[in-house]
Amino acid sequence: MEKMMNMNMPQLKSSSSSLSPPPFPLPNKVGKRWKEYQGMNNWNGLLDPLDENLRAEILRYGHFVEAAYKSLEFDTSSPNYGTCKFPKNKLLERCGLHNTGYKVTKHLRATSGIKLPSWVDKAPSWVATQSSYVGYVAVCNNKEEIKRLGRRDIVIAFRGTTTCLEWLENLRATLTHVINPSMATGIKEAEPCNMEENGAMVESGFLSLYTSAVSNNPSIMSLQNMVRKEIGRILKTYEGENLSLTITGHSLGAALAALTAYDIKNSFLRPPHVTVISFGGPRVGNRSFRRRLEEQGTKVLRIVNSDDVITKVPGFVFDDVEKTNGDEAENGGTHVASFQRWMRKRVKEVQWLLYSEIGEELRLCSRDSPYLRGINIATCHDLNIYLHLVDGFVSSTCPFRATAKRFLHR
Repeated sequence: MEKMMNMNMPQLKSSSSSLSPPPFPLPNKVGKRWKEYQGMNNWNGLLDPLDENLRAEILRYGHFVEAAYKSLEFDTSSPNYGTCKFPKNKLLERCGLHNTGYKVTKHLRATSGIKLPSWVDKAPSWVATQSSYVGYVAVCNNKEEIKRLGRRDIVIAFRGTTTCLEWLENLRATLTHVINPSMATGIKEAEPCNMEENGAMVESGFLSLYTSAVSNNPSIMSLQNMVRKEIGRILKTYEGENLSLTITGHSLGAALAALTAYDIKNSFLRPPHVTVISFGGPRVGNRSFRRRLEEQGTKVLRIVNSDDVITKVPGFVFDDVEKTNGDEAENGGTHVASFQRWMRKRVKEVQWLLYSEIGEELRLCSRDSPYLRGINIATCHDLNIYLHLVDGFVSSTCPFRATAKRFLHR
């Protein structure tokens, strides 16, 4: 995706050579307010106007997502296509992220569950790449950074869609029921959910990428099991400490971040505080899925570009279809009530395409930046555009600050 978008980068009114991107952002000491910045109060009072510390935190996690893109081997002529280019101990530095205070502990892979026709065997190997590097787990291990953050932070960072099969999975837009873990101790074994008691449903393709494993290679487990195993190990290692888990991703990675958060909260008896910070994410699940996230205490902050079509798919949203407001019915008379009943009936017929937005939203707009020209569908979805807009946003009444220095830069 990144390489495709490079060809369509928007023009800048001024040269990026005169203004370079800011370094890895380090906000003021977060300390005792860390839960507030991690969404404990749903970021109330921090989004409009955008709090400077929160801006820096969002950009910091955005850099981690950039590293997931940069560390992917995307050269289709390479025998290592779809793998991580760098070892864990050098990944962040090789991607330009120095002195972050974090150490990468695990490479993560996502596997497509799509069964391909036999003729694909004659196609180039990259066409049928079933499993590929999708991100990593990193843990803050620097004492000064832990002190500044007020806790030890664990990061899971996911890139967006890249391989052919990932694109195909994105097209599987119908909703399917989530499989919930049982309520045992420690890490719980998965069992089918009670569909009448728990109607949580998510996009079929995203769930496939999260739960599928390579059938003929037992050494490559599903992304779900990789995450469970690594997070379980980390929680045991740092038991008794103040911990947070921040899951961040762009595009497909944003969807995987939401699924990962949901799964971790269900899979561990004593999970840490879990926050999702997503960039340009598509819709993930239905209203029951959103409700379950809220009941878990999972906090989700979606960074959305109004010009980005990916944030408006798949399916459609009708969150308030079951909310019968007496005042509205009274004001509208019997016609309003009849329309509400008709809509509820129609919606029940298309539950498999009825999505719901999750979490809180920081809404941005490419057109607010004085530095962007030639905006198109691809560039509006680009992660670098998102970070540029986050860096510039002030408030809904002052959408872009004159001192913004986050330029499109590769």
